[in-house]
Amino acid sequence: MSHGSRLILTQELHTSLKKHLFPGDGKEAAAILVCNRYEGVRLKLMAKELIPVPYEECVSRTSDFISWPGSYLEKAIDAAEETLMTVILVHSHPGGLLEFSDTDDASDAQTMLSLYQGVDTVHGSAIMVSEGSMRARLYRKGKYAENVDLVTVAGDDIHYWWDGIYELSQQPIAFTSGMTDTFNKLTAAIIGVSGTGSIVAEQVARLGFGEIVLIDHDHIEKKNLNRILNSTLDDALNGRSKVDMFAQAIRNIRGKDIAQPIQDTIFSREAVLSAANADVIFCCVDTFQARMIADRIASSFLIPLLDVGVKIPTHVDPEDGRKITDVTGRIDYVKPGGSTLSDRHVYTPELIYRENLSEEEYDEQVERGYITGLQEEAPAVITLNMRAASACVLEYIARCFPFREYPNKGYARTWFSLSGVEEDYIDEDAIARAPNPRIAAGRKEPLLGIPELGDM
Repeated sequence: MSHGSRLILTQELHTSLKKHLFPGDGKEAAAILVCNRYEGVRLKLMAKELIPVPYEECVSRTSDFISWPGSYLEKAIDAAEETLMTVILVHSHPGGLLEFSDTDDASDAQTMLSLYQGVDTVHGSAIMVSEGSMRARLYRKGKYAENVDLVTVAGDDIHYWWDGIYELSQQPIAFTSGMTDTFNKLTAAIIGVSGTGSIVAEQVARLGFGEIVLIDHDHIEKKNLNRILNSTLDDALNGRSKVDMFAQAIRNIRGKDIAQPIQDTIFSREAVLSAANADVIFCCVDTFQARMIADRIASSFLIPLLDVGVKIPTHVDPEDGRKITDVTGRIDYVKPGGSTLSDRHVYTPELIYRENLSEEEYDEQVERGYITGLQEEAPAVITLNMRAASACVLEYIARCFPFREYPNKGYARTWFSLSGVEEDYIDEDAIARAPNPRIAAGRKEPLLGIPELGDM
């Protein structure tokens, strides 16, 4: 079962925080995180702003003690009060102790009540050691503490720091039971449970994820049976929903109710908020609009996103007629605060406009299909889908439990050609980023900045 509360930081913010907290003098340092909150299935705190406390303004700084002026509390309250954001007070432990000390307890007893009186919501404190590992705790109504179950940074590498695990040596490696134990504490959302999505869902279930959110509005048809895992003729004849079918398949695999089927499009408030509960999103859709929604969810709620797509382009040979040009797959890993699917031109406003404008036109439908230029209702692409879907899930594993020879940032996009028998990669640094106002925006209305998703 997926565990409870989360504190989530972008890689950029975590790097800045670590740099400030460990200036190299061996003394404690302090900073403040101002966070948006999402109280869904669990409490999620998305770090939005970092306020460093200047070293020279601290009353006292030693290897195991720090005292800093109350004016920075006031600054944090000013930043948080308009939208009732959560304030997290962070300080370093240069000695490497990843536990709160008696001194920390005494300090929180004084400051948390002041924070609560300034902004009437939950606040907390956190500690960091030199390796970057963190622990956090929360105070409700300024009075009692509860540990945050998970502090996470979803960057080029994805870091999970669980409450109660204090030794860095305890971190598991890929493809072990320790990896399975980690996944059992996490929630995965699969948007689109069809060709690639059903394969991703199958793998995610067997990898042991504690909760699996399945989002798809469609029903099973006979033409789907050659590429949707676990679907049957009986499902097609009865028009069974894809998510209900796969939820039952997961129950058959795992023996317990861990699947949450959402029979709706991702362009719905329920689906968006359900996906927002996830720790990772797998986007397995075939429309530009759906990819745009997934992209915005990932940014707003600081969730790592993996997007997968396959394509078989064709051309007309003057002598031989229509022929396959290539057989390709694409996997994009999107880290919160990094380049988005929009930055990578996976979708554009023009493509979304054309998609909505001419949804019923034959030419557009053909171009959107698996095999471009050829109308094929039941394309036999399960082997291609398996290749791409497996690469997608493996990309996530590589981020959580790094095993590559080279840094993960070099694999923001993976593209493969089966015709050319080649594979290519794009480095995160090679992708130009536009300003992203939705980073850590959380549940700000209208949801995702889209009026149609607003709280009516």
